[in-house]
Amino acid sequence: MNNKPDYQTQHKKRLSWMPWLYFSLKEKHLVWAKPWQDEIQQHLTQVETIHIGEHSFIAPEANLFAERGRDIHIGNQCMIAADVFLHGPITLGNEVAINHGCSFDGGKVGITIGNKTRIANNVTIYAFNHGMSVDNPIYQQAVTAKGITIGDDVWIGAQAGIVDGVTIGNQAIVGMGSIVTKDVPEFAIVAGNPAKIIGDRRDK
Repeated sequence: MNNKPDYQTQHKKRLSWMPWLYFSLKEKHLVWAKPWQDEIQQHLTQVETIHIGEHSFIAPEANLFAERGRDIHIGNQCMIAADVFLHGPITLGNEVAINHGCSFDGGKVGITIGNKTRIANNVTIYAFNHGMSVDNPIYQQAVTAKGITIGDDVWIGAQAGIVDGVTIGNQAIVGMGSIVTKDVPEFAIVAGNPAKIIGDRRDK
């Protein structure tokens, strides 16, 4: 009986939940990790309309769906962790990080996320909304969509929510647990429900 621990399986699981570690792997680990990632990404591009840049990481436990007309574009050196749900249209710039448990739906117009933006765990971004008339049940209401834009070098804290129609400016910060219902200016630090400006990065 072989009782040798299965370190490789555990290492893959670690990478899925902490994908930033993939970018600092030693050559001896890349020997198995790179082909593993190549296989995952090749499968996604074959079964969905997904376009993936170079040197990105996608956890096998991530759930990406992109039918024609609702493409997902992933830039270079992006990372998508376990238990993420993405439904296009979504466009990620380069070096975008989406941590575990996030849920994004691009609606009809889409979600665009700029370069070097970091999104913590369990963030919800939905680029559509239902009507709220009492004349019909919610599920029968017409859906509206304006789209969501998030700039470069933005940090979105854990368990934040962003509603349809919002633009978040470059280098802004959204605090943990915040619900963003209005546009956020560049460099602004916002927090709360609904999120309000509490500071400016340039003052730090």
